[in-house]
Amino acid sequence: MMSPARLATGSLFVGVLVLILKTVAWRMTGSVALFSDALESIVNLVTAGAAFAAIRVAARPADRSHPWGHQKAEYLAAVLEGALIVFAALLILREAGGVLISGTERALEAPWPGLAVNGAATLINLVWARILLFGGRAANSAALVADGQHLMADVLTSFGVALGIVLAGLSGVWLLDPLLAVAVAINVLWSGWIVIRATLPGLLDAALPPEDQAAIRAKIAEVGGGAVQAHDLRTRSDGRVTFIDFHLIVPGDMRVDAAHAICDRIETRLHQSRPNASVTIHVEPEHKAKDADQRDVVLIGPTPQGD
Repeated sequence: MMSPARLATGSLFVGVLVLILKTVAWRMTGSVALFSDALESIVNLVTAGAAFAAIRVAARPADRSHPWGHQKAEYLAAVLEGALIVFAALLILREAGGVLISGTERALEAPWPGLAVNGAATLINLVWARILLFGGRAANSAALVADGQHLMADVLTSFGVALGIVLAGLSGVWLLDPLLAVAVAINVLWSGWIVIRATLPGLLDAALPPEDQAAIRAKIAEVGGGAVQAHDLRTRSDGRVTFIDFHLIVPGDMRVDAAHAICDRIETRLHQSRPNASVTIHVEPEHKAKDADQRDVVLIGPTPQGD
């Protein structure tokens, strides 16, 4: 599997190639719908550049100015992508609206060769979108996943545009061309909203899904023997890093080295399922324990269950 940096670099090359092909298709036909498709490819190229820069920044280690790392750069790139998608949709609506208001209806020039060129660009986008989605999810990269989702939306748009131009060519109703561009713009707006909505939880430090939190609690109970309980679990995801924070209650007379050994066991177990996890454990004496019937309390047995 390619690394996130290689995938981001590949997106730049693919973006340039697809933009060239779609621009040629638009120039060959004069189609407003193909113009909208080419315009979206400009957004693809810009966002590929943003993803490339964000992944390089996110890969930097934590430093004094950024003690939690730089992972949020990927979320910012994804939000930028969503905003640019919306901007592209507005430009498409402006172009298509002008044609519809004027009422001008003209036949497209060389529609079939133009569609063939645009189809080649669409096929390239389809293959690369699947590669990005697979690699981005495997690497937990918000920027790459957003890029892949946008490309898949672009592919669906291109298929719709091609189908509409075929119908316009066969029926002779060339007004379908600007109407298709309006439909493209609406679809692009929707895909932009999806990208932004998917990114907001990471930007707002949303907790992991309930099933993931339950799995973390189960692992703590599994190997935390010797402690009394764990509570106040807090989680969030920052790109490829998962942050896990909780309080661990130990007997008041337990030695520091014994408490530290329990923490080491828990951290090792959590890292087995989440290699990039950053685990923070606050060790507290027994009088800090919470009532056992509280929802977030994890009860732990007297001996290590994982041994």
